[in-house]
Amino acid sequence: MPRMRLGRYAEFQRRQRAALRASQHPHQRVPADERAAAAAPEAEAAEATPAAGSDRDPGGTNVGGEPTAYGPGAEAHGEHARSGATTASPYGVAGRPLNRYSPLYIGFVGAVGVILAIGLARMLAKLSTTITILVVAFFLALALDPIVGWLLKRGVRRSLAVSAVFAGVVLVFALLGLLVVPTVIPQGAALLENAPEYVDRALNSSLVKRLDQDYGIVDRLQSEINSRLTDAGFVSQIFGGVLGAGRALANGVFQSFTVLILTLYFLASLPTVKGAVYAMVPASRRPRVISLAEEIMRRTGSYAIGQVAVATINALASYVMMRLVGIQYAAVLAVMVGFLGLIPMVGATIGAVLVCGVAFFSEPRAALIAATYYLIYQQLENYVVAPRIMARTVAVPGAVTVVAALAGGTLLGVLGALLAIPVAAGLLLLYEEVLLPRQRHA
Repeated sequence: MPRMRLGRYAEFQRRQRAALRASQHPHQRVPADERAAAAAPEAEAAEATPAAGSDRDPGGTNVGGEPTAYGPGAEAHGEHARSGATTASPYGVAGRPLNRYSPLYIGFVGAVGVILAIGLARMLAKLSTTITILVVAFFLALALDPIVGWLLKRGVRRSLAVSAVFAGVVLVFALLGLLVVPTVIPQGAALLENAPEYVDRALNSSLVKRLDQDYGIVDRLQSEINSRLTDAGFVSQIFGGVLGAGRALANGVFQSFTVLILTLYFLASLPTVKGAVYAMVPASRRPRVISLAEEIMRRTGSYAIGQVAVATINALASYVMMRLVGIQYAAVLAVMVGFLGLIPMVGATIGAVLVCGVAFFSEPRAALIAATYYLIYQQLENYVVAPRIMARTVAVPGAVTVVAALAGGTLLGVLGALLAIPVAAGLLLLYEEVLLPRQRHA
């Protein structure tokens, strides 16, 4: 067997040398044995090619049996043309193809590939914001699609179901705005109004007076403030930061509106989009690809709905606790706890630390009560609430969840942490259903 393989490899090298010599010296007569060796693969391909079905088959011959200027019969057709015979094409005979083994050809094609890769990388870098918006909109569409499917099973038309779901999303965000904005504005105004009193109270404290006597900290602070206010560069930097913050806020509002519109379009045309994507898959593999893709999208949507449900329960329970204990800014803190709860693994803990920190500055006893509450609630959420809600969503091991959340947060921040778990679930499904069966039968 090894000797047979070596013989085949030697025969292959001889054919390649003969073909290379024939392409580099088209007018030089090639010995009969080398010409036969170079034409052997073409003859085998011509025998394996069907000759029926159209006026010109892919084997390089037409109906009359005359070879064309391409395909396995191209070599014979070139000799036929050089001998002075007439051809069917009024534009003459096509010349020899480029020598793909030439160093110039390989270098040129490689350079073009490198240029295209660099251009594609730069284009993707410039389109990062647009790609992020598309990913967020598609993720939201997948999250809302199970609700649309539930309405479709009840006999509601898809257009009405999509409209109802989208109206519900807009209504939820409007209610959150009505809940947060009226609370934040008066509390912010009160903070600005009482700011001088807070400053005087801090300056009249015993600690500041002692530091002022020893180090003259008040005089240094006043001189530093005066020097900063008279510095034109510092003032322009402040106004530039304010303008930058305003521009960022305007861009955030515009991007949020764009995400909502794209989510509506994706949600309305999701079956059409999936059908167009599935049509590009070969028919022999299409049923398996469709089943795997549908399962991945089902897990993604179910995970998003489950995570929103868990975060909502956490926010409502926190609001009730803060109202009972008497912690200030209960509504604002509850909304922040809900949004932070969407972040897997660490979001609920960050929300609990935020609430306890705010409570500590007003009443340390309230902070102790809040810390005890969150310690108990986290156990209930981890072992009772979340397992019941996430029972039919994703089954990802704890170590994979932590690694996926860390990697997603490092790459894309909060958005990456949110998308990391469903992506990990999809990769695990492909690992179990595609990679492992192939390894078993390999």
